[in-house]
Amino acid sequence: MSVTHNDNETILGRADLNDIEAILAVTNTDVDEVLHAVKDNADAIFTWDYSLTRPALRKLYEKAKVGQWNSTTDLPWDTEVDPEKVVSGDQVAIAAGIDPNHYDGTVLEKWDDKQWLDYGIQNRKWTLSQFLHGEQGALLCTAKIVETVPWYDAKLYASTQVMDEARHVEVFARYLDEKMGGGYQVNAHLRMLLDDIINDSRWDMTYLGMQVMVEGLALAAFGFMHQMTEEPLLKQLLRYVMSDEARHVAFGVLSLKEVYDGMTDAEMMDRQEFAYEAAVRMRDRFMSQEVWERMGVNPRDVLPIVLRDPTRDLFQQMLFSKIVPNCKKLGLLDRNEQWLRRRFEEMGVIQFEDWEDTGSEYIKFELGSEAPSPIAGA
Repeated sequence: MSVTHNDNETILGRADLNDIEAILAVTNTDVDEVLHAVKDNADAIFTWDYSLTRPALRKLYEKAKVGQWNSTTDLPWDTEVDPEKVVSGDQVAIAAGIDPNHYDGTVLEKWDDKQWLDYGIQNRKWTLSQFLHGEQGALLCTAKIVETVPWYDAKLYASTQVMDEARHVEVFARYLDEKMGGGYQVNAHLRMLLDDIINDSRWDMTYLGMQVMVEGLALAAFGFMHQMTEEPLLKQLLRYVMSDEARHVAFGVLSLKEVYDGMTDAEMMDRQEFAYEAAVRMRDRFMSQEVWERMGVNPRDVLPIVLRDPTRDLFQQMLFSKIVPNCKKLGLLDRNEQWLRRRFEEMGVIQFEDWEDTGSEYIKFELGSEAPSPIAGA
């Protein structure tokens, strides 16, 4: 079964993975929207079986109970943060995946250091904003998992994640408000993905979309920023969040392995297509078209070049360093004549397939230990 443009048309609504016009066509139609309603098509499931039948999930639950932290008292909120100094010191060109020399001959060629610094500050605010919105998505999805998963042990663990996600929403919102002067609205590609995850009636799709795909990418992105930044408050904030996120991804991997091993090819094909669509939506959101627009640049003038920027390409690939091995662990890569493997090859991320999956790696992220490097996961 080969990768075809027709498949992309059906799943993504565009034949070409890098169709700029199609990517930019996904926009927020109401930039002032505050409340956003999504139909939650799911049954709340009670279980009267309280036996402990899944030791791996019970171990994760115990880890979560002792891994709780207080975002108000455990982080140094009195830290002074100068966005210009911080972003400049964090080597913004690398952190943002942008190489200024790559843009010779374009509208960006005449940008001076101040404009690139301004771009870096806006990109930092935009990135942290999408982290914030994604964490609220995780908050809602995990509350849904508590309701919909039929297993007692899974309900217990998911309840701890609801508290984790509330804490993550709190810290990113506070950092953006107090230290960065505000943020950006949710990116349209991310919002569409969150809508799809919430809307799906199948409990395992909530796991796959949020725990494996969104949280997997977030864990890699947090690790990348944690390694790059020298700003002490942000560095510690990210380290604490990563200790939780690694458990969250492990929760998805440990739960879905049991389920997917027993699924038919047709059922797995649905999950493979869902994982691929989620991967592309997350990649598309990192085009950060809202930042270009705020900088007075038409995204159409720069995004084709951004897509060919080797520095950004490496950054984009690293974001999938957790997702690909976890998909392999779940059997999603090679079912149905390696359908998802071919997709990840097309996206240029298959090289991570043999890196350690988060089902076991999460222990390395516990507080008190040094966080694993995002570029050393083999």
